[in-house]
Parts: sequence; structure tokens; C-alpha cells
Amino acid sequence: MRNAVAESENIVAETAEKIFADLADAQTINRDKNGAWKAPLWQALSESGLPLSWVPEDCGGSGASLAEGFSVLSAAGRFAVAVPLAETMLAGWLLAQAKISSPDGEMTVAPASPKDRITLNADGSLSGKARGVPFAKAAKHIAVVAGDAKGLSIALVEAAKCRIDSGLGLGGDHSDTVTFDKVQPVTTKPAPKGFEQTHLMLMGGVARSLQIAGALESMLEISVRYSNERVAFEKKISKFQAVQHNLARLAGESAAALAAATSAADAIANATSFNDEVFLEAVSAKIRCSEAAEKGGGIAHQVHGAIGFTSEHILHRYSLRALGWRDDFGSESYWAVELGRLVANRGADELWPLVASR
Repeated sequence: MRNAVAESENIVAETAEKIFADLADAQTINRDKNGAWKAPLWQALSESGLPLSWVPEDCGGSGASLAEGFSVLSAAGRFAVAVPLAETMLAGWLLAQAKISSPDGEMTVAPASPKDRITLNADGSLSGKARGVPFAKAAKHIAVVAGDAKGLSIALVEAAKCRIDSGLGLGGDHSDTVTFDKVQPVTTKPAPKGFEQTHLMLMGGVARSLQIAGALESMLEISVRYSNERVAFEKKISKFQAVQHNLARLAGESAAALAAATSAADAIANATSFNDEVFLEAVSAKIRCSEAAEKGGGIAHQVHGAIGFTSEHILHRYSLRALGWRDDFGSESYWAVELGRLVANRGADELWPLVASR
């Protein structure tokens, strides 16, 4: 049974890899200043059902497992894909929690920060502001977590009904502010019992961790290749001990990020609830992958020297996005405080059993 599940994950991941390889080549995208590559890529992704991987078939989706969807996000990270694939997957997952069918087209989720809150008014409208919402400008719909005195609800909103103030993340992708001024949603349903906004943040954090880990894998590959091509003082720079040391450090950061992210994804995929163990895995992954993005990106640019900082080179597509993804769904500093609060609340005697259980 386990082999059958693994084989299914591989098929989904291979499908994503093939689409990205055919339609999301970094060098081709880097040269395309008009964004003509986006429509064919999104069409191919949609036809394969990948954006709605986490949506059950009876809600209009592909019905893939959480593990299969996470494998798609890893592949997306390796190509630093600048389309709202992860956001649409998260939106579909969120809507599915309340049995709301997902519409066609690009989606995103709100809030995208653990500190923002959206209010469900007595007349059914939504009010509030969500900052740093990824790809809000490109989205046709927004899946929203909103609350009132009775608890949380999940709503589907037409993006055109919201005020969206444009913003850009480090990678040049939209990171917008969405204002809900008594916006009437398309559909609103109560969130399932026990659902919290933190659960969306944890899912988003693990998604970003996988994307960061994937981007680091590509940065390592690009850096190793460049070091074997670049010649200085009549020998390849890969022969210099300092460069070898840097590449080893980059490999270590990449491996650490990948281990943390895949462990967190596996924990969520196999858990029945967002318990303390899942919280520990997801938060630790976001913290470690964010650290790796900073250290690994710096090393990759050091190896490349001046050429790596130019807009013509593809390295920045990975390094800047990895750095930008650190702040989505809670920054590493925010989650470090929350992790410390969890440990403190459980008490010193519970720390080792919690860590050892993973």
C-alpha cells in the first residue's frame, strides 16, 4: 500500500516537473519581458488539474492527497514558478474544509499573515484588511477565513469586489494589500469544528518551506555548474578551496531545508489534526528554511560574483523569491516566538517528549 502511495506521488510530481521543464524554463522566462509565458503555463497546469490538487472531486477538484500536492510544491520551488499555483492550491484546500466548490482560474487566500483578521458582519458581508496577500492582483477569487462572535467561517470572494493595493515582493511578484469593505462573498459556510486561522498559516508556511527548499536545490545546482565553467588564474574556480568550502556550506543549507520541509509535509499529510506535534514540525520547518534562504542565497551569489547580481542572470529568480517567501504566512521571527510560547506553556518536562516524538 505504501509503495502504491509513493508511486502516485511520483506520477503527480513527474507531471508537474514535465510541465515546468517545457513551459517554465528560467532563462526563457528571464528574457520574456512581457510575461507571454504565463498563459500557456497556467493553461497546462489547469488542464492537468494541479492547481486544484487538494480539492475533492465532488467539489470540482482533482482529489489528490496532501502528500501529492506537497510534491507539486517542491517541484514548483525548484523552478521558482512565478504564477499563483501554491496560492490556488491553498485556496482550494481552505474552501474544501467548508465543502465549498472551487471555481476555475487563479485564486489566493486571505489573510496571509497570522496577525491580520477579517470580520464576518451580521449582514453576511466581510470587513477588514489583509496585508501581503500573494498574487491578489492576478487572482479571480479569494478564499477567506473570517470570524464573528459565533466563531470562524470560510468564504469565497470575487477579487474584483475588493480594493486591492498593489505591492511587490522581493522576487518581483505581487504581494498586495486587500481591503474588504463590507464585501458580499459568493458563498460563506461555517468552518469545521476545531478549525483555526493558525491552521491556514501552518499549511501556507509548509508550502513556502517546500518552495524555499526547492529553490535552494536549484541554486546549488546552478552554482556547482557555474564553478565548473568559470576559469580564474588558469583553472576552474571549483578547484579553489574557498569555493569548495562555500559550495559545501550551500549543500548543507539545501539539505537542511529539504529535510525540515519534507518532514513537516509528511507530518501534516499523515496527521488527523493540527496538534502540537504538527505545529512543531511546521513551525520548525518555516524557521529553518527561512534561515537557509538567507544563508544559501548569499553563498550562491558569492560563488557567482558580480554576474550573479545582474538581471540577465537567472540566479536572482531563485534567491530573491526564496528570501521573499520567508515572510509569507508568518515570518521566522514570529514563529520563533510562537514556538517558544508553546514550549513554555507545556513546561520543561514536556519538551524532550515532544521533540523525541518526531
